[in-house]
Amino acid sequence: MEEPHSVNSPRRILSFSKRRKTTTASVSFVDPNDEKANSGFGVSGEHGPKPSEVYGFVGSITTVVATAIFLIWAYIPEHWLHSVGIFYYPSRYWAVAVPTYAMVIIILAIGFYVGLNFMSTPPPTSLTAMFVPLVSELHFWHLWQRI
Repeated sequence: MEEPHSVNSPRRILSFSKRRKTTTASVSFVDPNDEKANSGFGVSGEHGPKPSEVYGFVGSITTVVATAIFLIWAYIPEHWLHSVGIFYYPSRYWAVAVPTYAMVIIILAIGFYVGLNFMSTPPPTSLTAMFVPLVSELHFWHLWQRI
């Protein structure tokens, strides 16, 4: 049963997380004269969080847990880890090396990006920065065609 005042779209629904009764998306418009719609609540027919919100929440929780595990591994002494029963873990060298390498790569990438932009733009003293001959010719050509 379709809602009154709905518009069907020919697009297919891309979300497979919810069961839908139709294969087309619909957009509902609220009728200001409808008593049922003026109940004071702006609740749509679909309830629950969007998949992108769920993925963002899971991603943020995963990042926090991974950071906590990394900090525990980097700062807790080895005899504490052995007392808990953890005997296999990477060398402590990587606790310093991985963040250092990551920061150096990010700084080099930003420097490379800025350098490419400087190489691709003309110098400020160049007249091509102010006057582009092709654009003025094209503008003149379009004006000539209108006459």
